[in-house]
Amino acid sequence: MSISRSDRSKLAEWWFTVDHVLIVAIAILMLSGIVLSLAASPAVAIKRGLPTFFFFERHIVFAFAGFATIIVLSFFGPSTVRKLALGLLLVATAALVWVLFDSSVINGARRWVSLAGASLQPSEFVKPAFVVIVAWLLAEARNRPDMPALPLAAGLGLLVCGLVVMQPDVGQTALLVVTWGAMYLLAGLPFIGVAVLAGLGVTGIFAAYWVFPHVQDRIDRYLSASLEANSQVSRAIDSFVQGGFLGRGPGEGTIKTRFPDAHTDFIFSVIAEEYGVIACLALAFLIGFIVVKAMISTLREPRLANRLAVQGLALMFGLQAFVNMGVNVGLLPATGMTLPYISAGGSSILAISVGFGMLLALSRRRADLANYETTRFSARPAVMGEVDAFSRHGQN
Repeated sequence: MSISRSDRSKLAEWWFTVDHVLIVAIAILMLSGIVLSLAASPAVAIKRGLPTFFFFERHIVFAFAGFATIIVLSFFGPSTVRKLALGLLLVATAALVWVLFDSSVINGARRWVSLAGASLQPSEFVKPAFVVIVAWLLAEARNRPDMPALPLAAGLGLLVCGLVVMQPDVGQTALLVVTWGAMYLLAGLPFIGVAVLAGLGVTGIFAAYWVFPHVQDRIDRYLSASLEANSQVSRAIDSFVQGGFLGRGPGEGTIKTRFPDAHTDFIFSVIAEEYGVIACLALAFLIGFIVVKAMISTLREPRLANRLAVQGLALMFGLQAFVNMGVNVGLLPATGMTLPYISAGGSSILAISVGFGMLLALSRRRADLANYETTRFSARPAVMGEVDAFSRHGQN
């Protein structure tokens, strides 16, 4: 099938404005996750008394559903993306409140809500919506100082982070805080805000250490000079030693049978043992490429809200991957954070797909870009806010 540039259909418009390279890179990462799930998940399924390919088959279903979500959302315009993000944020925030009072405690935490027989993790879905709405508020704070957008962005951050840390999920909370701070810095707002946020972050880390026993235990194990005191990290590092550069071969790994979460938190170690360090480096390169490519796409975007949202979504994706890989190589204490599209988990796969769908929609090359730039830079300073507001509301 060929699409002509003279075609004025929605499909043609999407095809000639969406980032094809980024879509291909994301698809490769998702396919890699399916293949690598086959290496890590059967051992966990057997250990739990489930069918051998239970997690693998689920991973395929969620991966295809996730890719379909990406394509559908990438058709949306910026204003539609923000409306969707606002709706998702309200629903996910309500679900965060709900799980605190009416959900089962699993591994010492209340993080899941049951819906139609399936378990969903609201904190995963709140992340992409949170980034898009905070990006819009920070852009308003920069473009229209008369609006209380910055206090709203700070209040939203405190509300969402407070609900997530109460589950408790300190790792996801830290990810949200760092992403918020990075977007604040990229928005060009006063640097004093970053200093305040950094102080609050350090205070939060000490508070989490003393309030949550499992956080204290993980940090103490991480700081321990003895690897035996941190058995999970010890096994993870051993997987890299056993795998070497080329790995022991698909299905030949043994360390995965000793991990309780080989298909989620420690799948990177399974990859190291069976496919080798070279495969791990290739995976890290692919994730890094996606982040950099998304960042580069913002260079041609004059609208601050769109630019900040794309940057925030890309940073959150990259930071989550970095944390997971850092835990597996012993650089960071265990956090329970998944490796995007590689680890098993329906909520994670679908939520990351929502984020990428929004990212692709906001980074598309707009037909009115030239007119926008001409209007923007020839406008009088007094009406700059009006031009920005008009451009935002004029996008579908």
